[in-house]
Amino acid sequence: MSLLRTCIGNLELERPGMVASGIMDETGDSMMRMIKLGAGAVVTKSVGSVKRDGHVNPSFIEFPFGYLNAMGLPNPGIDDFKDEMMIATKAGTIIASVFASSPKEFSSLAERMEIFGASAVELNLSCPHAKGYGIEMGTDVKMVHKIVSTVKNTVKIPVYAKLTPNTHILADIGKAVQDAGGDAVVAINTLKAMSISPEFAMPVLSNRFGGLSGPALRPIGVRAIYDLRSALEIPLIGVGGICSWRDAAEYIMAGASAFQVGSAIASDINIFKKINKGLECFMKEFGYSSIEKMVGAAHE
Repeated sequence: MSLLRTCIGNLELERPGMVASGIMDETGDSMMRMIKLGAGAVVTKSVGSVKRDGHVNPSFIEFPFGYLNAMGLPNPGIDDFKDEMMIATKAGTIIASVFASSPKEFSSLAERMEIFGASAVELNLSCPHAKGYGIEMGTDVKMVHKIVSTVKNTVKIPVYAKLTPNTHILADIGKAVQDAGGDAVVAINTLKAMSISPEFAMPVLSNRFGGLSGPALRPIGVRAIYDLRSALEIPLIGVGGICSWRDAAEYIMAGASAFQVGSAIASDINIFKKINKGLECFMKEFGYSSIEKMVGAAHE
C-alpha cells in the first residue's frame, strides 16, 4: 500500500496533492499532463453556464510573496467544456469546479459535470473578484446551506464547498456545508486584496480588487484548516501557498486529508513529484505509516 494514499470520504486518491482550480486545468490535455506529473487529482477551471470573458487587463500582478489576480472567472461555458472533460477523465480523478448565481444553477452545472465523468464537484463559493458570484454568496450561511443541499439532492458524486478566508464566520459557514450534507470543505480561496500605483494614483488592476495567492497566504490557510478541524467532522482539503512538502505537511497536520497546489505550478511544473518524494521521505523518517495517521496530528 502506498504511503501517500488518502481518502476524502468515499473518494480515494493514490496521492494527496491536487491541482487547484485555475491553473493547468482548462484543457483535457493539460489536465492529463498534471496527472502524469504526479498530481493525485485535478480540479478544473471554474465553469459556469455560459461563456465568460472575464475582466480586461491588467488582471494579474506578481509580487515577491505571491500573486494578485482579478481574472473574473473566464471560462468557455459548460457546453463547450464537455470535450475537455471527456479527455481528462480518461487520465485520472477530475474534480469539477463550478460557479453560479443561484442554487438551481449550481445544481444544473453539477449534474452536467457528473454526466461528463467528474469524480466530485467543487462549488466555488469564494471567488473575491466576480460580482454576483463567489464570496457574495459564500458568506451567507443560509445561502451556503441551500446551495449545498440543492446540489446534494441532484447528484450522486461527492460535493465539496470551497470557502473564503474573507469572513469572521468561517466555522459557521463550514457547519452549514456539513449540515447540508456536503462531503468536504476546501479552504481557502484567495484573500481579497489590491495594489495601487503611486505614479498614476489609481489601482493597478482593472477590477481594482483581486485575490492574493502564493506563499503569503499559507499561514492564513493553515490556521483556517486548523480551526475547521476543531469545528467539523467532514473531511477537509487545504489550499493556499503550498510550495513544498513541508507546506503540504503543515496543512495535513492542521487537519487536511488532501491539499491543492496552484501558484507554485507556474514556476515548477514538476512540483507534485517533489512534494510526493519529500512527503514519503518525511513519513518514513518520522514513522507515519499513512497520510491518515498525519491528519490533524498538530491537534494531539
